[in-house]
Amino acid sequence: MCRLIDRLAGSETTIIDGIVASRVESEGPPEGSVTGTSFVLMARGSKRMAVGDRLFEYGAGQCLVTSVEVPVTGHFFDVSPRKPALGFAMTLRPAIIADLLLQSPPPPRGPVPSGIAVADASADVIDAVGRMVRLIERPQDCAALGALIERELHWLALTGPLGPMVRQLGLADSRLSRVGHAVRWIREHYADPFRVDDLARLARMSPSAFHRSFHAITALSPIQYQKQLRLQEARVRLLADPSDIAGAAYAVGYESASQFSREYRRQFGAPPSIDAARLRDADLTSA
Repeated sequence: MCRLIDRLAGSETTIIDGIVASRVESEGPPEGSVTGTSFVLMARGSKRMAVGDRLFEYGAGQCLVTSVEVPVTGHFFDVSPRKPALGFAMTLRPAIIADLLLQSPPPPRGPVPSGIAVADASADVIDAVGRMVRLIERPQDCAALGALIERELHWLALTGPLGPMVRQLGLADSRLSRVGHAVRWIREHYADPFRVDDLARLARMSPSAFHRSFHAITALSPIQYQKQLRLQEARVRLLADPSDIAGAAYAVGYESASQFSREYRRQFGAPPSIDAARLRDADLTSA
């Protein structure tokens, strides 16, 4: 499987839409990103991710499931050019999950599932992923078999230990779906101020229920979520133009450059100018 994932990661060939293989050769500094709705199997190497006040770690033979777009900071470890981290990712599709829900037993009632979780991969999951990546050697079979294995992997995710959070993606009126409306609004308007009560109305929830559900799913409050997005976007802007710190701060919604610098340093461990220079040096070195 590692050989095939490595080959797929270095190829422009795609098996089917939504299937991605990755290869990482160095640990590097922690980097910010925003998760999608995905099912990930780590085949080799390990990764740590910080999401708000939670820390997730997963390694070879484990799965990560994310059911909502969440800003995270993560880095790989126990990797090298001779032994790179290798991973397989599949986009989770609500339409497939909704169809499969008709054939799955109802789950026991419980608390709002987190939007991100880790579990050991079952032998069935490893087998299905192996058959999926093996299709790179049989491109004539991708169209016919890729969709079948994709549906099988969705079923295994839905009926596995992380099934409660996967199930939420297929329910049109789940708490995840309602919070998802607010998450999308914040992502599209991260530079704009907002009132939590307005987001709660958008999610069709009371302010108290919305706040509890939002934190349970994202590990962040709505304000913290917005701050994470702003700082990540500012970091991208500073990588392109490290001299315009005030411009980056105002562009992402900060009214005070000094407050921006304090929060940036707290998030990334260095002042904006130093962090941007460090990132540019690393980018030039890798190039």
